[in-house]
Amino acid sequence: MKFLCSKDGLYEAVINVSKAVSEKSTMPSLEGIKFKLENSLLELTGYNLEMGIRTTVSVRSDDRGSCIINARLFSEMIKKMPEADILVEVSESYQVTISGGVTTYNLFATGAEDYPELPEKDSEICIPVSQPVLKEMINQTKFAVATIDTKPILKGELFDIENGRLTMAAIDGYRLAVRYEPVKYAEAIKFVVPAKTLGDVTALLSENDEETVNLYPSKKHIIFEIGGYMVYSRLLEGEFHPYKSAIPTNTSTEVIVDRKELISTLERAMLLINERTPSPVRCYFENNLIKLNCSTAQGKISDEIHADVAGPVIEIGFKCKYLLDPLKVIDDDKVKLQMGGSLLPMKIVPCEGDRFTYLVLPVRLPKE
Repeated sequence: MKFLCSKDGLYEAVINVSKAVSEKSTMPSLEGIKFKLENSLLELTGYNLEMGIRTTVSVRSDDRGSCIINARLFSEMIKKMPEADILVEVSESYQVTISGGVTTYNLFATGAEDYPELPEKDSEICIPVSQPVLKEMINQTKFAVATIDTKPILKGELFDIENGRLTMAAIDGYRLAVRYEPVKYAEAIKFVVPAKTLGDVTALLSENDEETVNLYPSKKHIIFEIGGYMVYSRLLEGEFHPYKSAIPTNTSTEVIVDRKELISTLERAMLLINERTPSPVRCYFENNLIKLNCSTAQGKISDEIHADVAGPVIEIGFKCKYLLDPLKVIDDDKVKLQMGGSLLPMKIVPCEGDRFTYLVLPVRLPKE
């Protein structure tokens, strides 16, 4: 097995495919990348039984063969090669020689006979989504994915398509993030994708409005077709939290505020807050002002910003980080804060349209 190829093209493919390679596994083959050569096409596969990534690279060769090479070591070697083109040779005894200019590396590969097969693309469902749109939807919701195992399905994001609209939802018990976008798919379908998969998918998504990612969900798996990459992932099983019923429909106090000003104010309060002093931020909405106070063992802060406040005066407390997270991922200059009481969730929505909804649960404030 022998091929000549561009160093940069091969390195990029190896790095991206390596995201699906196991760091440690009871199956040693899963700690490597499977290389399969068919004349001028080199196929690379990484698979950890939860997620797989496959791509192809054009090479100069009239050979064929397959093997498994340690992903970490191979990628580091390719990265350090000095030449633009590199030659890779794999002998019948699986000794690998990587050469470029006067530099030569040697390492050992293994046979690919026992490498597990990735799931087949057997789904008749194809959901096309703009790549930058999906990237934005993931980035604006992923912070609310649960990180603990009390309810494993919440370690993923819900994809809920109905009436030509894709809803992505993430919830961790303290906040809810929901994003909406129209899609060219008319049927109703729901599935939950692990957050780890979505993080790796995001890294492959383009900012080009003309590029599309195709989603192929089946009963237990989903495939993302992104440019020259196929990302395979298992789906999380079970019932996702009924997020629609968690979103309040009635609000009494409504506030329109400059998003960046509110972020700056909350970040000033964050200077006094850490894991040992997780005091809440006390927010008071009245007379077109938002007054913020926070008192911790580190010190105190009192601050205020102007805002358009409509409705009854309300005092409410939040964990500062939980309020900051959604504000930081929104692009809008101003946002609308909606509240129904000091112990009910705050809803963060756009001033116009309905592209997103964020819920942040309040905390009970101690008496001053």
